[in-house]
Amino acid sequence: MHSTHGGRPRQNGPTRRTVLGTIAGVAAAGAVGGYAWEHRGHGSDDRTGTAADSTGTGPSARPTGAHSFERLSAPGRTVARTADGGTLATFTDGARTAVLAGPTRSFSEPRTTTAKVTTDAWVRVLPHEWQRGMEKSAWFKGWFAKALGDSSPDVFAVAFQYSSAGAPDKHNAAGVRYAGTAHFGPRNAGVKNPLDFAYYDEKSDFYDYLGIPWTFPDGTRMQPEKERYGDVDCSGFQRLVWGYRMGIPLHNTNTRGSGLPRRAFAIAAYGPGRLLIPSTGELPTDLSILQPGDLVFFAIIKDQPNLIDHVGIYMGIDDQGRHRFYSSRSAANGPTMGDLSGHALLDGTDFYARGFRAARRL
Repeated sequence: MHSTHGGRPRQNGPTRRTVLGTIAGVAAAGAVGGYAWEHRGHGSDDRTGTAADSTGTGPSARPTGAHSFERLSAPGRTVARTADGGTLATFTDGARTAVLAGPTRSFSEPRTTTAKVTTDAWVRVLPHEWQRGMEKSAWFKGWFAKALGDSSPDVFAVAFQYSSAGAPDKHNAAGVRYAGTAHFGPRNAGVKNPLDFAYYDEKSDFYDYLGIPWTFPDGTRMQPEKERYGDVDCSGFQRLVWGYRMGIPLHNTNTRGSGLPRRAFAIAAYGPGRLLIPSTGELPTDLSILQPGDLVFFAIIKDQPNLIDHVGIYMGIDDQGRHRFYSSRSAANGPTMGDLSGHALLDGTDFYARGFRAARRL
C-alpha cells in the first residue's frame, strides 16, 4: 500500500512530465464567509511553494500566547480562543478537518476570473476524528502546539499545487510527479463546444494523474490509463488532495467504507466526517454553517436535477463578497476557482449556484 509521509508522497515507479506555469500569490488580509476570523497581520511566509508572486507585507507570525476553549453547537464543535476572544482554531465533532488562524494569503486565477480570495484560514487534517474533550488529551496538546507554528502546505496550498492555470512540477525521490498542473481528462470527441461541461472526459482518478498503479485496502489494484496521465476529474481531485496528499483513507467503490469513496454523490452520502447540509433536492439558502475547506456538492446534469455529480472545496468569501469554491472542471480543463462556463459560486443564480445541494466537513 502506498502512503504519504511528512506531506511528501512516497510511491514506486517513476514517470515524468514537464509543465510550466505559475499560480497567483499572497496579498492583503480579507474576510472568510460565515467565519469570525481575527486578522493578525498581512503578508506571506511562502514556504509552501504554491505562490509564485508574493506581494504581502507585514508580520507573518501566527497568533500565540494564552488560549481557551469554548463549546459551540450546530454543528457540535470546540473553538480555541485567543486571550482577546479571537478565533484561533475550530475542531468539529466527527470530522478530521481543523481550521486554524494564520498568516493571510490571497488566491487568484487571472486566466479565468477577476475574483480573489484572501484568507487567514489554514485547513489542516487531524490524526483522529474530533470528539468533545479531546483538547485535554496529550496527543492534541502536542499536535496543536506544532500546528500553530506550521508553515508547510495546508489543504488550500496543496490544492493550488494542481491549478489548471499553471503550477510547477514536484517530484518525489522515486521520480513520480506528485504535483504540478493538472487537467480534467482526455478530449471527448463527441462534444464539440469547448465550454460544455463534458468537453473533456471524466473518470480520471488520482492514480491516473500520478501515472502509477494503486492497491486499495480491499486488495483491488487499479492501473492508471496512459491517456489520463496528469488528469483528475472533480472527485478524483478531492481524492488526490485529501487522500493521497493529506492522508485520509481511500476506497474504490461508491458504497459505504473507510474513507473517501470514488464519485461525488458517494462522497456526499457516505464520506467520512460530518454532513453539514444534507441533499434534499432543494437549493440551500443558509451558508453560514460553512467554513473554509468544507466539501460542497452540486447537481449539474440537466435532466437529473437531484443527482449530485460535482464536488468542490469551499474557499470562503471572495473580494466581491461572493461564496467561492475550487474544483476540477471540464471547461477550465482542470482545477480552478474561475468562471469559465459557470461562476465558481455558491450564491446567486449562476449555473453552479443553481445546482448547489449539499456540504460535508471531512
